[in-house]
Amino acid sequence: MPQVKCAVSNCEYYAEGNRCNADMIMIEIDKHADKTFDAEFAGEGFDSDHQDVAKNASTTCCHTFKPKKG
Repeated sequence: MPQVKCAVSNCEYYAEGNRCNADMIMIEIDKHADKTFDAEFAGEGFDSDHQDVAKNASTTCCHTFKPKKG
């Protein structure tokens, strides 16, 4: 798995050096930002049977985010 950089330090999968430690990364276009895809995160599966086109990085978002506990 490639190294994924992330600066969202309040995410459960955030690791030292701004790295993401999730087993699976789900990235979507902003058009789907409010959808959950009936998924559990970090390797448990996603409904990713659709395909979209992003015009640039600012129109994408990470669905793997999970707030840190405690």
